[in-house]
Amino acid sequence: MTNAISSSLHQTFSRSTIANSLAGKSVVTLDDISTAQIRMLLDKARYIDSHRKEVAHTCDGRVLATLFYEPSTRTRLSFETAMLRLGGKVIGFAGAQLSSASKGETVNDTLKVVSNYVDVVAMRHPKEGAAFVATQAVSTPIINAGDGGHMHPTQTLADLATILARFGRLNNLTVGLCGDLTYGRTVHSLIETLCRFGNVHFVLISPDELKTPQYVIDRINDTPSCTYEETRDLMEVIGKLDVLYMTRVQEERFTDREQYLRLRDTYILTEEKLQKAKSHMPVLHPLPRINEISVDVDDDPRAAYFEQVKNGMLMRMALESSVLGDELCGYEPTDFVNVPEDE
Repeated sequence: MTNAISSSLHQTFSRSTIANSLAGKSVVTLDDISTAQIRMLLDKARYIDSHRKEVAHTCDGRVLATLFYEPSTRTRLSFETAMLRLGGKVIGFAGAQLSSASKGETVNDTLKVVSNYVDVVAMRHPKEGAAFVATQAVSTPIINAGDGGHMHPTQTLADLATILARFGRLNNLTVGLCGDLTYGRTVHSLIETLCRFGNVHFVLISPDELKTPQYVIDRINDTPSCTYEETRDLMEVIGKLDVLYMTRVQEERFTDREQYLRLRDTYILTEEKLQKAKSHMPVLHPLPRINEISVDVDDDPRAAYFEQVKNGMLMRMALESSVLGDELCGYEPTDFVNVPEDE
């Protein structure tokens, strides 16, 4: 009995420590938080989804700043809705031209001003590494909402939640990633994070001009239980995939418009092509899509990209409340929250 009580207290203490250790923390990449903390966020998001009223005052009196130096619809509105649903408020701008950046103000100066008004900042910027630089300027928690072609951690949290909902696990999967794998920051974040859960085979599908960066390949190679293959032919491999992650070819990342136009239509997923895929294979996409997924796929039960949108809001609610140190009313961690031996 004593051992059982001791074990229970240890688990409770460990879980409390995991949750509280995110308070005041910036999240530039998911490497900034532990695998146990990712599990905790996934668990919190599931709780939030079924307890909307209970969590509606979690962040009363808090203010989020959304500083978006690049255009965004889903990500910005998702961050803002997340804070509003938690009872907080939002200020910010939706483009550099709408801020003092258009007058020449630096990101650091903007942050030093805005941090006096708010409790947490969500920032998107076209330059890789901008989010990390922001964390050096202020002590207010910074959440990276996308920095150039580098990382997009909160989209990855949405992706993980969607995969988990479909399979009940985040490992022992064959995951295909298709399209722009060079500039696709969501792809980079997802690969690096899935490597932490192990036993994933990545199928990297892209034209030669848009292959996966070497630093991402290195991450796979450094994970003994993970493997990868590269191909240009989606239809050659679609039948063996458990998950297909489609991405658009991003015009804004190209300096050569002719190259963009040549590559833009390389992969277009249709309902006809999906007939060769597994019946349970979810199709994910970070959105916005252009034409890489035909609208006739939308009614297929394997289409999971609008499900990702909902999961993105829930995960951002979990993350925002956690970095603020605000506890969700009534939340108790489930058995899904485990601390790995090596953490």
